[in-house]
Amino acid sequence: MLEALTGARYLRAALVVFADLVHAAGGGPVADVGCGPGHVTAHAHELGVDAFGIDLSSGMIEVARRNRPRLRFEVGSMTDLDLADASVVGLLAFWSLIHVPDEAVPTVFAHFRRAVRPGGPLLLGFHVGDGSRLKTQGHGGYPVNVYVHRRQPDQVAAWLRDAGFAIEAHMLLGPEESVPGTVLFARRRS
Repeated sequence: MLEALTGARYLRAALVVFADLVHAAGGGPVADVGCGPGHVTAHAHELGVDAFGIDLSSGMIEVARRNRPRLRFEVGSMTDLDLADASVVGLLAFWSLIHVPDEAVPTVFAHFRRAVRPGGPLLLGFHVGDGSRLKTQGHGGYPVNVYVHRRQPDQVAAWLRDAGFAIEAHMLLGPEESVPGTVLFARRRS
């Protein structure tokens, strides 16, 4: 198990369920969109998923490639996702959607739907709440200048439905914490 997911029992469980859904769908490539340093991509790979990572930050892709040279990582944007139609069996977006402003989320979800095969699973993880804040320190203490957007699960679910996904499950993580998280499972409708 990866150190980054040590102690994250519920996130690991969500990834196991997602891997099972991918296998039940017949397997195939899975995009981890907004993969950062590749922790989740690598964990999905350990679960038997043919996962590859995409991230907007060339620095994060460099870290991912250096730390996991056997896995595929590429620079790309979720707001202009360069994946062929129905080219992935499933898609992960773990705490990457938090960097996309509300007005761009429907476009992102339209790209997700286009890239995922009909019936394919989608797993999102994000901060729960309202509003945005500026983040100035990233992974490994590197300076960054990005906004972090918190959202209500019902709003994210509504955007997903509008994009052509069916919601299958939703789990609130750390409800007593100052910034809880959530994981949301969906499936692309035909």
